[in-house]
Amino acid sequence: MVASRENESARTNNRTSNRTASERKSEREMVITRIFDAPPRLVFEAWTTPELFRQWWVPKSSGATLLSCEQDVRVGGRYRLAFAHPEASAPMAFFGRYLDVVPDARLVWTNEESDDGAVTTVTFEEKDGKTLLVMHELYPSKEALDVAIEGMDEAMPETFEQLDEFLIQRGAFPGRS
Repeated sequence: MVASRENESARTNNRTSNRTASERKSEREMVITRIFDAPPRLVFEAWTTPELFRQWWVPKSSGATLLSCEQDVRVGGRYRLAFAHPEASAPMAFFGRYLDVVPDARLVWTNEESDDGAVTTVTFEEKDGKTLLVMHELYPSKEALDVAIEGMDEAMPETFEQLDEFLIQRGAFPGRS
Protein backbone atom coordinates (compact mmCIF):
# COMPACT_ATOMS: atom_id res chain seq x y z
CA MET A 1 0.00 0.00 0.00
CA VAL A 2 1.41 3.35 -1.01
CA ALA A 3 -0.27 6.54 0.13
CA SER A 4 0.81 10.06 -0.72
CA ARG A 5 -0.19 13.45 0.69
CA GLU A 6 0.90 16.98 0.01
CA ASN A 7 0.53 20.07 2.15
CA GLU A 8 0.66 23.45 0.47
CA SER A 9 2.39 26.19 2.35
CA ALA A 10 0.66 29.50 1.72
CA ARG A 11 3.02 32.40 1.15
CA THR A 12 2.30 36.10 1.40
CA ASN A 13 5.83 37.24 0.65
CA ASN A 14 7.91 36.94 -2.52
CA ARG A 15 9.09 33.39 -1.84
CA THR A 16 7.81 30.50 -3.84
CA SER A 17 5.27 28.19 -2.29
CA ASN A 18 6.96 25.20 -0.69
CA ARG A 19 5.11 22.04 0.04
CA THR A 20 5.71 19.16 2.38
CA ALA A 21 4.91 15.84 0.76
CA SER A 22 4.58 12.56 2.59
CA GLU A 23 4.40 9.13 1.07
CA ARG A 24 4.04 5.73 2.62
CA LYS A 25 6.54 3.72 0.57
CA SER A 26 5.73 0.33 2.07
CA GLU A 27 4.10 -1.19 5.13
CA ARG A 28 7.06 -0.04 7.26
CA GLU A 29 8.41 3.03 5.46
CA MET A 30 7.38 6.69 5.36
CA VAL A 31 9.15 9.38 3.33
CA ILE A 32 8.60 13.11 3.84
CA THR A 33 10.12 15.68 1.47
CA ARG A 34 10.32 19.44 1.26
CA ILE A 35 12.43 22.01 -0.57
CA PHE A 36 13.87 24.83 1.53
CA ASP A 37 15.07 28.06 -0.08
CA ALA A 38 18.39 27.85 1.74
CA PRO A 39 21.66 26.02 1.13
CA PRO A 40 22.17 22.59 2.74
CA ARG A 41 24.80 24.02 5.11
CA LEU A 42 22.21 26.26 6.81
CA VAL A 43 19.45 23.64 6.90
CA PHE A 44 21.86 21.03 8.31
CA GLU A 45 23.04 23.52 10.94
CA ALA A 46 19.42 24.12 12.02
CA TRP A 47 19.00 20.34 12.52
CA THR A 48 22.28 19.76 14.39
CA THR A 49 22.78 22.78 16.67
CA PRO A 50 20.69 22.43 19.85
CA GLU A 51 20.22 26.20 20.29
CA LEU A 52 18.82 26.42 16.76
CA PHE A 53 16.89 23.13 16.70
CA ARG A 54 14.87 24.02 19.79
CA GLN A 55 13.63 27.20 18.09
CA TRP A 56 11.70 25.42 15.33
CA TRP A 57 11.19 21.71 16.04
CA VAL A 58 8.00 21.45 18.14
CA PRO A 59 4.76 22.18 16.22
CA LYS A 60 3.27 25.24 17.94
CA SER A 61 -0.28 23.96 17.54
CA SER A 62 0.56 20.87 19.62
CA GLY A 63 0.78 22.86 22.84
CA ALA A 64 3.97 20.98 23.72
CA THR A 65 7.10 22.65 25.03
CA LEU A 66 10.63 21.43 24.38
CA LEU A 67 12.14 21.34 27.88
CA SER A 68 15.60 20.19 26.87
CA CYS A 69 17.53 19.38 23.73
CA GLU A 70 20.80 17.48 23.93
CA GLN A 71 22.58 16.57 20.68
CA ASP A 72 26.03 15.02 20.30
CA VAL A 73 25.92 14.93 16.51
CA ARG A 74 28.62 12.43 15.56
CA VAL A 75 28.62 8.73 14.74
CA GLY A 76 27.90 6.98 18.03
CA GLY A 77 26.79 10.25 19.67
CA ARG A 78 23.47 10.43 21.45
CA TYR A 79 20.51 12.79 21.48
CA ARG A 80 17.69 13.36 23.95
CA LEU A 81 14.66 15.62 23.61
CA ALA A 82 12.34 16.14 26.59
CA PHE A 83 8.85 17.60 26.08
CA ALA A 84 6.08 18.81 28.35
CA HIS A 85 2.51 18.70 27.13
CA PRO A 86 -0.51 20.20 28.94
CA GLU A 87 -2.44 16.91 28.59
CA ALA A 88 0.42 14.69 29.82
CA SER A 89 1.00 14.02 33.49
CA ALA A 90 4.77 13.74 33.05
CA PRO A 91 7.37 14.92 30.53
CA MET A 92 7.95 12.77 27.44
CA ALA A 93 11.40 11.98 26.09
CA PHE A 94 12.66 10.99 22.68
CA PHE A 95 16.21 9.66 22.50
CA GLY A 96 18.62 7.54 20.53
CA ARG A 97 22.00 7.58 18.85
CA TYR A 98 23.47 8.78 15.60
CA LEU A 99 24.44 6.00 13.19
CA ASP A 100 25.74 8.19 10.36
CA VAL A 101 26.64 11.87 10.12
CA VAL A 102 27.84 13.46 6.88
CA PRO A 103 28.06 17.25 7.42
CA ASP A 104 25.64 19.23 5.26
CA ALA A 105 24.44 16.03 3.55
CA ARG A 106 23.06 13.23 5.77
CA LEU A 107 21.95 12.30 9.28
CA VAL A 108 20.86 8.84 10.44
CA TRP A 109 19.62 8.16 13.97
CA THR A 110 17.74 5.62 16.02
CA ASN A 111 14.56 6.33 17.99
CA GLU A 112 14.98 4.24 21.13
CA GLU A 113 12.15 5.51 23.35
CA SER A 114 10.11 2.39 22.57
CA ASP A 115 10.42 -0.96 20.83
CA ASP A 116 8.43 0.57 17.95
CA GLY A 117 10.98 3.32 17.24
CA ALA A 118 12.07 3.99 13.69
CA VAL A 119 15.47 4.50 12.16
CA THR A 120 15.37 7.99 10.67
CA THR A 121 17.50 9.13 7.74
CA VAL A 122 17.49 12.78 6.69
CA THR A 123 19.33 13.88 3.55
CA PHE A 124 20.11 17.45 2.52
CA GLU A 125 20.65 17.71 -1.24
CA GLU A 126 21.62 20.96 -2.97
CA LYS A 127 19.30 21.86 -5.85
CA ASP A 128 20.05 25.22 -7.51
CA GLY A 129 20.98 26.91 -4.21
CA LYS A 130 18.06 25.33 -2.36
CA THR A 131 17.89 22.21 -0.22
CA LEU A 132 15.84 19.15 -1.05
CA LEU A 133 15.28 17.59 2.35
CA VAL A 134 14.20 13.95 2.39
CA MET A 135 13.24 12.36 5.71
CA HIS A 136 12.95 8.57 5.54
CA GLU A 137 11.61 6.61 8.50
CA LEU A 138 11.82 2.82 8.68
CA TYR A 139 9.69 1.24 11.41
CA PRO A 140 10.02 -2.28 12.83
CA SER A 141 6.44 -3.17 11.86
CA LYS A 142 3.38 -2.01 9.92
CA GLU A 143 1.56 -1.43 13.21
CA ALA A 144 4.32 0.87 14.51
CA LEU A 145 4.11 3.00 11.37
CA ASP A 146 0.30 3.03 11.54
CA VAL A 147 0.50 4.55 15.04
CA ALA A 148 3.24 7.04 14.10
CA ILE A 149 1.44 8.24 10.98
CA GLU A 150 -1.53 9.52 12.99
CA GLY A 151 0.47 12.43 14.41
CA MET A 152 2.97 12.77 11.60
CA ASP A 153 0.51 13.92 8.92
CA GLU A 154 -0.20 17.16 10.78
CA ALA A 155 3.00 17.62 12.75
CA MET A 156 5.63 17.36 10.01
CA PRO A 157 4.15 19.94 7.60
CA GLU A 158 3.81 22.39 10.50
CA THR A 159 7.30 21.61 11.80
CA PHE A 160 8.82 22.08 8.34
CA GLU A 161 6.88 25.32 7.91
CA GLN A 162 8.39 26.51 11.21
CA LEU A 163 11.86 25.56 9.93
CA ASP A 164 11.18 27.57 6.77
CA GLU A 165 10.18 30.61 8.86
CA PHE A 166 13.19 30.13 11.14
CA LEU A 167 15.53 30.12 8.14
CA ILE A 168 13.91 33.34 6.87
CA GLN A 169 14.45 35.00 10.25
CA ARG A 170 18.11 33.96 10.20
CA GLY A 171 18.55 35.62 6.81
CA ALA A 172 19.00 32.39 4.86
CA PHE A 173 17.23 33.86 1.84
CA PRO A 174 19.21 36.81 0.52
CA GLY A 175 17.11 39.47 -1.18
CA ARG A 176 13.81 38.10 0.11
CA SER A 177 11.59 39.31 2.89
